[in-house]
Amino acid sequence: MALTKAKKNAKVKQLATELETSTSAIIGTFKGLTASKDFELRKVIRAAGGNYHVVKNKLAAKSAEGTKVEAALQGLKGVSSVAYTSGDPVALAKALSTWVKDNAEFTFKLGIVDGKVIDVAQIDSLAKLPGKEELFSKLLFLIQSPAQRLATVINATGRNLAVVVNMAAEQGKFGAPAAPVAAAAPVAEAPAAEAAAAHVEESAAGEQPSGAEQPENGTASQAGEAASSEAAEG
Repeated sequence: MALTKAKKNAKVKQLATELETSTSAIIGTFKGLTASKDFELRKVIRAAGGNYHVVKNKLAAKSAEGTKVEAALQGLKGVSSVAYTSGDPVALAKALSTWVKDNAEFTFKLGIVDGKVIDVAQIDSLAKLPGKEELFSKLLFLIQSPAQRLATVINATGRNLAVVVNMAAEQGKFGAPAAPVAAAAPVAEAPAAEAAAAHVEESAAGEQPSGAEQPENGTASQAGEAASSEAAEG
């Protein structure tokens, strides 16, 4: 039964709304696809983060106008269906490629990824690439791995340092050197003090005889003078 203009417009609007946020799409065709297999295909595509519609070629072209998948939905021929996603295009390609291997009724026409149209061979190549989650996991591992090794080294260094410090403390290696240094200063100063005292004593001892002899010399002089006086007087 032919679609009325109102229903066509409603379908165009609905598909356009869904395609507006889509960044990737894979267009296929089928022949003799049963209802059960069609249900299974839709389930596989939803699990990969995508949506799926069997479309009228002209309606698909109109619905895709102004979207990132517009180029892939222009000028389609024959029976067409579109699987589209705003997520990982690799996941969608993997899911479809795996399903198609066991269901020859469905074949690819073309695809589009971020505005670039790709052919059937490129869809197969896309399906063989690692997905975003796998790439993110590998990248995260590469980023975290050096950090984990660095943290391990730092922790090990801290533990080793703590062991060395504890051993040194137990052996009295901290605080002990200060005491000998403080005691050494007076010991080093003692000989200098004793030498200074000895020098003072020697100086005093050397000066004392000179002071003691002066009176004796003075007495002798006086005696001599007295004897001279007495001789002169006689």
